[in-house]
Amino acid sequence: MILSKVSNYLKLNRRAALKDMASVLDVSPDALRCMLDRLEAKGSVRRLPSGTSCGGSCSKCKPQEIELYEWCS
Repeated sequence: MILSKVSNYLKLNRRAALKDMASVLDVSPDALRCMLDRLEAKGSVRRLPSGTSCGGSCSKCKPQEIELYEWCS
């Protein structure tokens, strides 16, 4: 998986859950987390605090169980 695919996905969506990105990009959550950590170190992405709402209105997930990332650049 190339970092540019992860970057492009977040640029397009602005904010996304790790689980959703892993599914769409067809990569394991652990591998994706490593790529997101690298982008976070560059200042391009930030991990949102636990409990942050995804912004959706379905209320199917518990906010404290969602790992959200946001594009910063």
